[in-house]
Amino acid sequence: MRILSIDLSRNMPSSQQAFRFIRVLYFLMGETTYFQPLTKEDRITVILYRTGIFLSASIIGICAFIVFKSLQTAEDQAFPFIISGFSLNILLLVLYFSVGLSVFFIHLYIGKFYRTLKKIYYLAFVCLAVLFFIGHGNPVMPLFRVPPYGTLLLLPLSLCLGFVTAKEAFCFRLIEGYILAILMPAYTFFYALGAFSGRGAAYGFILIAALLVFFTFRKVFMPLHYDIGDKSAYQP
Repeated sequence: MRILSIDLSRNMPSSQQAFRFIRVLYFLMGETTYFQPLTKEDRITVILYRTGIFLSASIIGICAFIVFKSLQTAEDQAFPFIISGFSLNILLLVLYFSVGLSVFFIHLYIGKFYRTLKKIYYLAFVCLAVLFFIGHGNPVMPLFRVPPYGTLLLLPLSLCLGFVTAKEAFCFRLIEGYILAILMPAYTFFYALGAFSGRGAAYGFILIAALLVFFTFRKVFMPLHYDIGDKSAYQP
């Protein structure tokens, strides 16, 4: 499709300028047609789905900010509350919850894809239980051992979030979603094997967080009906 240019002429009403800006920002992505009025359930599920994306990006963004600041100072106590084990555990649990929101409230046309995605999330939850077990109630600890093989247990979670970003990339041309879908599981795998230096791992994580925040900014402000599409096309 052709990308519209923004006309900033003085005679154009501000509402029209804003509409054109949105059209350019989303590159005329996906199907924007109203196929049917949205029900209350439609609106709630879309909001919950996008809330999951927003929370996931927020958690990873917070962690990336901590990593970035740690590169600027050698003092481990620069963020005494955030870097405590309890706080990191809370962030990890919220991340699992937020990815779960996106997984269970995603709108997919093909039912077998949805069932497969849920199975991967169930596996991710089993991996979380394993992290609790090997960390003696502290699931974050195995992620910081040397080498951090425990990070392999985050692969199913990264695959779930990558599936979500890839789905949005396919439907709405959010190209960074494809990049994230490949980058997140690959980073998790190679980090677990100790393939990165300390700074390399830090910069890689910051890059992922930046892409995810950009992706989230472009996704969460779309009209709600974009996520519903044509219900008659859904396959069980």
